[in-house]
Amino acid sequence: MAHTAALAPADSDNSNQRTILGDTTQRIDVVDVGGFAYAHATNAPGGTGATVFIFDHASPAGVAIRGGGPASRETPLLAPTAAAQGINALLLSGGSAYGLDAAGGVMRFLEEEGVGVHVVSDCVPLVCQSSLFDLPVGDSRARPTAQDLYVASQQAAAVSFVNGNVGAGTGCSVGKYHGMGQAMKTGIGSYAVQLGGIRIGAVVAVNALGDIYEAGTNTVIAGMRSPSGAGFESTFDDFVKDAAAGRPLPQGNTTLGAVFTNAKFNKTELTTIAQMAHNGYARAIRPVHTSADGDSIYAISTGTVPADPDILGTLAAYVIENAIEVAAHSAQSAYGLPSANDLDDSFPAAT
Repeated sequence: MAHTAALAPADSDNSNQRTILGDTTQRIDVVDVGGFAYAHATNAPGGTGATVFIFDHASPAGVAIRGGGPASRETPLLAPTAAAQGINALLLSGGSAYGLDAAGGVMRFLEEEGVGVHVVSDCVPLVCQSSLFDLPVGDSRARPTAQDLYVASQQAAAVSFVNGNVGAGTGCSVGKYHGMGQAMKTGIGSYAVQLGGIRIGAVVAVNALGDIYEAGTNTVIAGMRSPSGAGFESTFDDFVKDAAAGRPLPQGNTTLGAVFTNAKFNKTELTTIAQMAHNGYARAIRPVHTSADGDSIYAISTGTVPADPDILGTLAAYVIENAIEVAAHSAQSAYGLPSANDLDDSFPAAT
């Protein structure tokens, strides 16, 4: 399994500024939020991988899970009533529930570094993880392993984020309502902004049942193709038409996201921010949060800048929405699935 952290990022947006909330925000790299290093573990032949984020210090975090089929590890730590006030690492992975073993490699690395909760003579690292279902692509027996993530953790660095068919985005796809034959390839994407002294960014591995819409528009950029492959069909329309028939949803989805900010928040506030961040999913993915998706978003505070949680929750939804678009545009075709990059001007747009 390949491990990457120091490659140039790929995305579709060359603009540096956008206007939000009546002020100008500066586009930055998500790693410039500060307070963490990352690495991708990529198994391209197997069609799976994982992305690990290691925090400079135990960082407060919250999580909001909206989909009906999540696969996760240690997320109860993030409940406002739980004793833990911060986590040492976050892992987003493929491999479905099998991939949850990979967090053991992150824990082994952190234990060797003496990072975690110290109990008598022992050190217990706090690592949260969520996994997406990518078994239908590549080799269904391939999963991220503890050894893969041990090596990736050793290589984690605070360098420009790499988007596309890497890490947790390796086996991602969308538009699967009528099966993989009409689906498209997506990947992992990032987007971050600075507003005054506040920095906030998102990373999203996009593996949805539904279609992906361009930020701020009603235009599909990746999703369910027609049986001929010559245009898009609307997953939402077919979903509604089939409602009376009770057609079962295809399994094998889940979009995973993480929001990072240098603003200071506690777990309760971060849980609210994670909940608000799901508005970005709702704007960019349709349908979303179904029983066949395990859609999850983490929110992590890595700094001490004072900020209003409502404003940050609004910004969280914005960076999530744009990270989803980056994930679609930065993906390359793979495993027999075309990506948005394969669509030329003659491909009929869906609205």
